[in-house]
Amino acid sequence: MTGVLSGVRVVELASWTYVPSAGAALADWGADVIKVEDVKGGDPGRALVIGGFTRQNARADVDFILEIGNRGKRSIAIDIKSDTGRQYLGRLLATADVFLTNWLPAVLERARLTVEDIRAFNPNIIIARGTGTGVRGPDANKGGFDAATYLSRGGVSYTMTPFGTETPAVQGPGFGDLQGGITLAGGVCAALFHRERTGEPTIVDVSLFGTGLWAMGQAVALSLLTDTPWGGPPADRLRANPLSANYLTKDGRWLAFTCLQAGKYWPHMCEVIERPELATDPRFADHESLMSNSAAAGEILRDAFSARTLDEWRERLANFIGQWTVVQHTLEAAADPQSVANGYIQECKTAAGVPLRLAAAPVQFDEEPPVPQRAPEFNEHGDSILSDLGLDWDTIIDLKVRGILA
Repeated sequence: MTGVLSGVRVVELASWTYVPSAGAALADWGADVIKVEDVKGGDPGRALVIGGFTRQNARADVDFILEIGNRGKRSIAIDIKSDTGRQYLGRLLATADVFLTNWLPAVLERARLTVEDIRAFNPNIIIARGTGTGVRGPDANKGGFDAATYLSRGGVSYTMTPFGTETPAVQGPGFGDLQGGITLAGGVCAALFHRERTGEPTIVDVSLFGTGLWAMGQAVALSLLTDTPWGGPPADRLRANPLSANYLTKDGRWLAFTCLQAGKYWPHMCEVIERPELATDPRFADHESLMSNSAAAGEILRDAFSARTLDEWRERLANFIGQWTVVQHTLEAAADPQSVANGYIQECKTAAGVPLRLAAAPVQFDEEPPVPQRAPEFNEHGDSILSDLGLDWDTIIDLKVRGILA
């Protein structure tokens, strides 16, 4: 793959998954991403799986969360709370194109890392900040995680919550984090392009809350137009368009149809379900008639699909001209022929050489998927990064002894 960001250096001061995943995407695209970690153990996300905070991993030797958010980076541990450590962070920032952080505004101010402070180290650096709810407003200095800030506060949970269910739906780990991260990575690329064209460095801000609102954009717009909160229909209620709905097969699997031009696809669907006479039935003769009699058409389809297994329907729908798919679980999605053909899942290895497979960054260049590299061990590249900054070995040892470096 073309390393479109080759030559771009990113200094990352961030933890957990959201903002680090932006750095991981930038690394996938060729950037040199240097992860600055605390000397007392580094990113707390390093302990999320291996440390037992989550029970999601049956393999104690594979920290899949760390790999997803930190692949392809270099790691250095600096005590930036000390004046000397802050000085060396400044020297590192002076070599960078982008400063990427999820530290909250008040924390950055206490650390003397405001926009003015950072630009004093490097007047041309792009500053990219990922926050929970944004850098302004009463909650600007409150942290956020995707389950609370993206899914719940952003209204996303209600799109997946069955009608009448009191408990909002719970999504997979990092669901909002990874969407927010790829959005922030895109913002960084736009800022790099702007600086290339104009010479002006910019500040990039992305929040989990704002990303959730963007993801819910159509539902939000409809809600504001009608002054009615968005809520899905009852699960058993047929939609106005019978060819934009989900149907259960005989063996308990779901088929999802999204044929927005129902009248165009109805005659072919009648052939598929072996009811050709329904194509000329006055109730379903054109799009308008079909919409007016959607309940009857939906009942016919519901009965038809429930009479055969998924494998039978795969065969019968193979040449159906409308838009449809099987509702897949994660293993099926990873093994999907389209996933394989396009390289959406890539092979990787941990620092210990343990193999694992990861979802590739979703943007490809020159028709090649980005190949993820492994995540760094804590402070793995500290000595080499400092050497590149001009520090001799005696100075590095002295800083380690003083606790400024790990």
